[in-house]
Parts: sequence; C-alpha cells; structure tokens
Amino acid sequence: MWFDTHSHLYDVEDEVDEVLDRARAAGVNGVVTLGVDVTTSRRCAQIAAAHDGVWAGAAYHPSETQGWHASWIADIEVIAQDPNVVAIGETGLDYHWDRSFVGSQQRGFAAHIGLAKRLGKALVIHTRDSVREALDILNHAGPPERLAFHCWTGETDDLKDALELGAYISFAGNISYKSAPELREAARLVPEDRLVVETDSPYLAPEPHRGKPNEPAYVAAVGGAVAAARDQDVEAVAATSTRNARRLFALDE
Repeated sequence: MWFDTHSHLYDVEDEVDEVLDRARAAGVNGVVTLGVDVTTSRRCAQIAAAHDGVWAGAAYHPSETQGWHASWIADIEVIAQDPNVVAIGETGLDYHWDRSFVGSQQRGFAAHIGLAKRLGKALVIHTRDSVREALDILNHAGPPERLAFHCWTGETDDLKDALELGAYISFAGNISYKSAPELREAARLVPEDRLVVETDSPYLAPEPHRGKPNEPAYVAAVGGAVAAARDQDVEAVAATSTRNARRLFALDE
C-alpha cells in the first residue's frame, strides 16, 4: 500500500471521486492534498472532509506571497484548525521563476514555520533553486517538530543538513527521469525512516506516464523508481514510506 504525501486535488475539481477511485485501485491508502492560497487551501480541507484516507494542507505557495503582509497568515490559521488539515504547506521559497519579491517569500515562509510550530502541524516545504536559503531560515527560526522537503532537488550537503533538522525527504516523479541521476543518488542516501514519496499531481508525472496529467495512482511508479535507486524490494519501500508518511502527519496519534 502506498501513501501520496503531496498532491493538488483542487486541480481535478470535477473528477476527484474518479481520481481517488483509481488511486485506491492502485493500492494507495493515503493522500495529502495541499493548497497554495486561501481559496485552494479551503477547498483541500473540504475534499479531505468528504473522502476517507484524504487529508489536507493549508498555506500560501511562495509564488503567492508577493506583497506579503503579516496579517495574511491569519486566514491560513483558521483553515488549519480543521482536524482534516494535517500540514502547513505547501510553503517555502521559489527562486526559479521570479526573484523580484524574495523578501516577501522569506517573510511568508517564516510566518508559516511559526504557524506549524504553534499548531503542532507538519510543515511541507517547497524549494526551487532555494534549498540552502530555506535551510538558513529554518535554522534561524527553529524547525517545527515535523517537516518535509517536497520534491527533493538539493545537493548532498543540503541533504545532510536537512536530515540534521529532522526533516523527511520526499521524492516525486522526476526521480524516474533519465536526466535525474543525482536524485537517484540522493534516494540512496536518505535513511529508511526519513523517506516518503509523492506525486505532486497533476505535475511531474513519472515514467511511464510522463506527458500525461499526474494523479495519486501514479505514486506507485514513483515508489518503484525509488526502490530501484535504493536496490530494495518495491514492497519494502511501500511499507516504509507509508509508515513514515503516517508519522510525518501524526495520523496514528
């Protein structure tokens, strides 16, 4: 059985039931769907409330933080009070597309870190061309008890530092791409008790589904690529990553 730690089900608004049916048929017994602003975070909480085995995350994606004001976090905090919301995310830093509001991104990320700590929720972190900067902010603010770097893309030194912070490391469909040997090497280095998998659906569909819209059912293909990279049985990776996901999101407490 698999657990998809990162998806965006609000993007399949009219097909959520069908998408989740396919996921269950593929052996997926848990999905976390994450918002990127107030509207999508609220919708994720509603989807989670309506479907067994689905939980939600609430946050502003870094690309949505331009002009950040401290008051913005209040709306996310309200949504995060919902018991179906198990994560503050996805939040973080994205320096790939637009560096014109780096300060806003950093302030927004710091506010989300504080919220995760206040509420005792897992922090789900987006980093694109910004892993080192995110680590610096986490070190300065102090990390929450539970945190995960989604769609890992950092260097070996970054990985070491993230693990020292207590982070879980999540791999997405790009680990299956021929152009990503560095991700497969990273997967070999992650300790067994810190490894989780995700789809980031509808983005980053893994091989052999590349070029199609991604969905939680395809997390099995991501897990298969991780298992191959680690030279482990697929069943072992499924069991380990699912157990870790449930611990990350405190689902068995």
